[in-house]
Amino acid sequence: MHDVDTHLIYPVILKVPAQNRTLKGREQVAVLRKYARQAIAASAQHSGIDPPDLQTGSNGAPVPSNGVFWSLSHKPGYVAGVVSDMPVGIDVEEVRPVRAALFNKIMDENERQLSKSLSDEWFYRFWTAKETVLKATGVGLAGLSQCKIINIIDGTLMTVSYHQTRWVIEHTGYDNHLISVVKNDKDIRWVLPVSDD
Repeated sequence: MHDVDTHLIYPVILKVPAQNRTLKGREQVAVLRKYARQAIAASAQHSGIDPPDLQTGSNGAPVPSNGVFWSLSHKPGYVAGVVSDMPVGIDVEEVRPVRAALFNKIMDENERQLSKSLSDEWFYRFWTAKETVLKATGVGLAGLSQCKIINIIDGTLMTVSYHQTRWVIEHTGYDNHLISVVKNDKDIRWVLPVSDD
């Protein structure tokens, strides 16, 4: 590490080139992982952190490297990557219509009362917040039922509890996508794609 401001995290979002958005199956996953790893490298560069060795454990969870934690996420249109000196998770999801049954699977009654509405955007705020915590802990979706939203701080921040540990999550929106990252006591500097309009 060199010239590191440990109070900042730089989540990087990259747009997947149009020619790669229609790939399917293993070819799509391989290309999206490649771009997500570029986002991790860019996050490390912005942070002044040496890029981590991007190894995963037997459960597929990222393994910290030299004190550097990392996380990635990918969808057909966008990928996200982030590094930090603390456990970190990131998730990107396209906001699209959600069935009521899925709301009930992801949100319990207490969580529904916290939300302003049962809109698709609120669903994805809850979903991506939980996903980032489960990524940061290395548990994955197996821990979903124990991961609870306990406080909505404002339009971009919420608190999640997982096994009595509280995690602060920050959200941003970009091109009909919702991106969430574990913030805790750090400041977030989003690195979003330059518009090609």
